[in-house]
Amino acid sequence: MEKKIMLVDDAAFMRMMIKDTLSKNGYTDIVEANNGQVAVTNYPNEKPDLVIMDITMPVMDGLEALKEIKKQDPSANIIMCSAMGQEAMVVDALKQGAKDFIVKPFKADRIMKAVKSIIG
Repeated sequence: MEKKIMLVDDAAFMRMMIKDTLSKNGYTDIVEANNGQVAVTNYPNEKPDLVIMDITMPVMDGLEALKEIKKQDPSANIIMCSAMGQEAMVVDALKQGAKDFIVKPFKADRIMKAVKSIIG
């Protein structure tokens, strides 16, 4: 069965870039959200197998959204995206239950390694 992935980033070009990488690797069931609040609201209906979420976003940041999604679904698979220098936030995210993290600028092979290790 095809795996569904939710991309959460306020930058459309970042979502597009990750989506492009995922599509080329056979993951085509992709839903998008442009901030954490939208992700939290849409998560129960979409039931994605994996969420790839930016840490820094307006409205609701990735850490807050991570906590909210984990409340709804303790088994949620979430990979956090961070910029250089956000190590403390990444550590916090991992403590809150994120499965992995990717640092920007993204490398396609790093994205795919993280995705495949979690959802195959």
